[in-house]
Amino acid sequence: MSSSPAPLALPGMEWPGLLDAERQLVQQLLDGVKAGTVRAPQAWQQLVRDVLRPEQPFQLHQALHAAVFAGWDERVLGPAPIWVPTAADVAGTNVQAFMDRFEGDFAWRAQRTGQPAADWRLLQRVSCANPEGFWSAVLRELGVRFAAPPTRILREAAPDDPDGCVWLPGARLNIAEAALSCPRAPPEAPAILWAAEGRPRDVQAVGREELQRRCYHVASCVAARFRPGTAIAINMPMTVEAVVAYLGIVLAGCSVVSIADSFAASEIAARLRISRAQAVFTQARSEILGVYFKMPGMLPAVGGMASRDVVLRGGKALPLYARVQDAAAPLAVVLPADGAQAPLRLPLRGGDVTWEAFLAGPGGAPRELVAFSPHVANAHEATNILFSSGTTGEPKAIPWSHVTPLRCAADGWAHQDVRPGSVVAWPTNLGWMMGPWLVYAALLNGGTIALYQGAPLGRDFVEFVESAGVEVLGLVPSIVKAWRAVGCLANAGWRRLRCFSSTGEASAPEDYHWLSSRVLGYRPVIEYCGGTEIGGGYLTGTLLQPQAPSAFSTPTLGASLVLLGPEGGQSPHEGGTPCIGELALVPPMLGTSQRLLNRDHFKTYYAGMASCAATGRRLRRHGDEVARLAGGYYRALGRCDDTMNLGGIKVSSVELERVVLERLGEQLLDAAAVGVPTPGGGPELLHLFVVPREAGRDAALLAACQAAIRVHLNPLFKVERLVVVAALPRTASNKVMRRVLRDQLAVAPRSKM
Repeated sequence: MSSSPAPLALPGMEWPGLLDAERQLVQQLLDGVKAGTVRAPQAWQQLVRDVLRPEQPFQLHQALHAAVFAGWDERVLGPAPIWVPTAADVAGTNVQAFMDRFEGDFAWRAQRTGQPAADWRLLQRVSCANPEGFWSAVLRELGVRFAAPPTRILREAAPDDPDGCVWLPGARLNIAEAALSCPRAPPEAPAILWAAEGRPRDVQAVGREELQRRCYHVASCVAARFRPGTAIAINMPMTVEAVVAYLGIVLAGCSVVSIADSFAASEIAARLRISRAQAVFTQARSEILGVYFKMPGMLPAVGGMASRDVVLRGGKALPLYARVQDAAAPLAVVLPADGAQAPLRLPLRGGDVTWEAFLAGPGGAPRELVAFSPHVANAHEATNILFSSGTTGEPKAIPWSHVTPLRCAADGWAHQDVRPGSVVAWPTNLGWMMGPWLVYAALLNGGTIALYQGAPLGRDFVEFVESAGVEVLGLVPSIVKAWRAVGCLANAGWRRLRCFSSTGEASAPEDYHWLSSRVLGYRPVIEYCGGTEIGGGYLTGTLLQPQAPSAFSTPTLGASLVLLGPEGGQSPHEGGTPCIGELALVPPMLGTSQRLLNRDHFKTYYAGMASCAATGRRLRRHGDEVARLAGGYYRALGRCDDTMNLGGIKVSSVELERVVLERLGEQLLDAAAVGVPTPGGGPELLHLFVVPREAGRDAALLAACQAAIRVHLNPLFKVERLVVVAALPRTASNKVMRRVLRDQLAVAPRSKM
């Protein structure tokens, strides 16, 4: 019947820790569920409201949930929910207000029921079937300002030419200008709230006028040095100055090249080369390292760094400017890590300039007073070049246009329920798609970006969330695991929080039940699965539907999808029965990529794909394996191809193997990298299979492989396990059979590997 955990063995089922009146209510509700007079979701909703509290043992929360849903048949009903919306929860959402006003088409008017969850499913169907009417209404709702409005929403192409369609034909705008001048933003609400590491309660505000002034200042200086269309990289943490630089570059008509601050010099060099970047914004700090490292032995072993620079985040040194130099980068604009006003004492490479000098303009005259008009462009001009790992080793370079951020804004509006004045925090970086997503999803919806300029893993970040009044908190599952391990959410408060959202990697249901229960009255976790090439998500949740941990309750608005079976069969979302398959998207979909800088876009996403049985359009490859559950829910199972998510960072097996074999070629004959989910569900763990030249050096090999990956690829990647084998399984064409290796890990005891 149920796959929920069995009730814990509590003495006489007396539910220790509860008051007598609470025990009576629990028993009354359980009796009602058993008799069929109370539905389990409503019983659970009442327990969450009237009985359960964050300070109670989590085992009590688990036991009560298991008891309430003991008779819940997941094969028929889907996963048991952890959060069930009340009428008040639904009434205040963006989507409910939109549905009350939306005129829609005949199908919408004829089939609407007035029940939020049912009407949501209808709205999602309408968003795919009638993009012209639906997206016109959403753009009006968002109040997006165009210099010239589109002549229509979508100009379609032939079914076998998915990249030939044009979204918003005729539109001209600057999406950064639209974000900075959102008409729905409350005048008193700041654009950014931030706090420095170590001072989480000292929250500073950047008003909308101030942010606009600073972004226009940067844009004026960019325009004085570079022509529109120039690629300019950003390689720095997610700070106020990073947001200012990002929007300033876009205002000037240039393209931001997104490079994560954790990348090694070789990865930075590859992205600069592929994008043909002409400059890079980065950070440095030039004081003596002993100021940072309070304990002996904390100085990381990075060659040459002690004499150059570091930026410290969460106790980890980020030698950003040093890496930029090692990458042979073009002109570097170097910001002080201590803040925009702090002087930079570090000697710079010839040709590089400080932030202060850059803002003074090429001639040394302050450009802040020079009138600047944003570059108004065709909607399909590039604004951002982001990277997504492929299976060939070189990252795919994916341009975002002025249209792509509209997908970010629409997803945030509909799914995370970002409202005018909402404070949104999402620990991320401009090197990953969730960095630009945060900027646009907050500002285009009139919300506020919340930035803690430090690590999100401890109590300081928890206090910042409360102090800043965060309403929408984005996470990756690794953060939640860290919080749970150290217990830093005790008495967190988080009074204004309305929802969590999770992306980047698979989550563990137990961890997310725990997370929901840490806020009085529970809060939903909106799972969010998509990709850089989509500009947002394709599977997620809403505040109108019950949410189960580690499950998706709906495709995103405008996302039509099918699951492909092993024999090529197609199972669409509508009317689809429970199954497992490779997820494919049915184009067209607002925000998805239509070109790559260094690959053939059609070959990458469409070649070899069947046509959709319902529409005749060629399906778009995405590469995720997904399970459809009963009740319209989904669970992500991982990648179908040879990529993995490590701590929310997508990386290919080929990239990892290349680094290991290049650096340890004298010790290794062969190597294969595979990602394996955490037991019980959760983030993937990196396992390395190696064929050594000499036996008996396993511990040394593990340390050497870890060091090679950290220094030459990403210091955040951890090798969970090294498996020494005599040979790797290969196909007749000599391709490594990584799925066979994953299967071996799943069935063999650790001691036998």
